[in-house]
Amino acid sequence: MEKTESMHRNDIIDICKRVQANGWVAANDGNISIRISKDVVLCTPTGQSKGCLTTDQLIKVDMDGNKKEGELEPSSEIKMHLDVYKNKESVKSIVHAHPPYATGFAVAGIALDQCIMPEIIIGLGSIPITRFGTPSTMEIPENIRPYLKEHDVFLLENHGALSAGSDVFQAYYRMESLELFAKISLVARLLGNVNVISKDNVKKLIKVRQDFGLPLTDYPGCKIDGNFIKEPAQRMTSAGSTQDMINEVSDSITSGKSVSGSTAGAQQGTAAGMDREKITEIVTEVVNNVLKGMKKADN
Repeated sequence: MEKTESMHRNDIIDICKRVQANGWVAANDGNISIRISKDVVLCTPTGQSKGCLTTDQLIKVDMDGNKKEGELEPSSEIKMHLDVYKNKESVKSIVHAHPPYATGFAVAGIALDQCIMPEIIIGLGSIPITRFGTPSTMEIPENIRPYLKEHDVFLLENHGALSAGSDVFQAYYRMESLELFAKISLVARLLGNVNVISKDNVKKLIKVRQDFGLPLTDYPGCKIDGNFIKEPAQRMTSAGSTQDMINEVSDSITSGKSVSGSTAGAQQGTAAGMDREKITEIVTEVVNNVLKGMKKADN
């Protein structure tokens, strides 16, 4: 059922109270909006505590920020919301706040982009930090824009955090996940060790994301040793992936490097005195036999 404007107003007030109760805002900080139609956005007003707002105090603006309805004035940072809506059609709601742990990382200039927690890898991927911009100007939206294609959650340098979603609850829960991720990351740093998940296990987690029906198109992945991992684990079924594995094993044998797996181990003992062509022939035969066995097992 499509929500009415009254429902959207109640939803914003609900999220405002949660944000206030969580300690993510102080005084008049933060702002929340919902795009209720193609040309109309419902948003919180400027100069008002989020914990004390009522539904009739919310403001309606057009996509250029002009007030259409309401006694108060719209949030001074509505430009940031509108620019996201204009540049990412899937976004229907935005939450901006200053959650302490996440904002701490934003102030420290540290992105939350490492492959650390399964839930974050599956649900969000990396969380970037955007360059500093003067509040209430176009500097912030312009600095967010380059990240919009792949990301839905952002750290704003020396400012706070922004989360976007298909509705206001998704935007809120993404902010909630961000803050818990930041808190756990800080605790790990204080304990002296951040244990990054291995590349193979990250690929398995991305495969879980795929199995959940979440899109991999424009998925940001997460970082290991400076490189972003974005692809899921794949079974060897295509000719291309089979040949890649054959080449990898053959290269490893001829170079004397260790390779995990029984196929490589079985061949390393006979590598001395054999040229690459002969080794590739043997590995190809073994791999093809393995694939035949996999197909039989599936049947």
